[in-house]
Amino acid sequence: MNPIFERVLHSFNQQTFMQTLGAQLTGAEEGRVTIELPFSEALCQQQGFLHAGVVATLADNVCGYAALTKTPDGADVVTAEFKINFVRPAIGERLVATGFVETMGKRLCVCRGEVIAISQGQSKVVALVQATVAVV
Repeated sequence: MNPIFERVLHSFNQQTFMQTLGAQLTGAEEGRVTIELPFSEALCQQQGFLHAGVVATLADNVCGYAALTKTPDGADVVTAEFKINFVRPAIGERLVATGFVETMGKRLCVCRGEVIAISQGQSKVVALVQATVAVV
């Protein structure tokens, strides 16, 4: 296992909320992280789509963890701000969220990400995010 993945996985496993959702860390390399979530009716809103809060949580986490991959050992990160656009309903067998570092400074990191829904082998973007992540 690569050391970046191990570092992110260690932090990810401490997030009980992600465990509650059933999310799994599926990739982590310098400047990029992927998290997947299987569809669950328990996470839906009244129209049968995965709740926007669930989608936003995935988007926030992939951006934060992408930033973490670029920080020195012992540092941690917290989200300072994010903007999300929901572009279509989150329906499918699973969601795949990917976050990327756009620019990294000493204290702030700007990331972008997307959440896609996989349904019958087809993938469609359901949300786009830009986040500012603070190094602590």
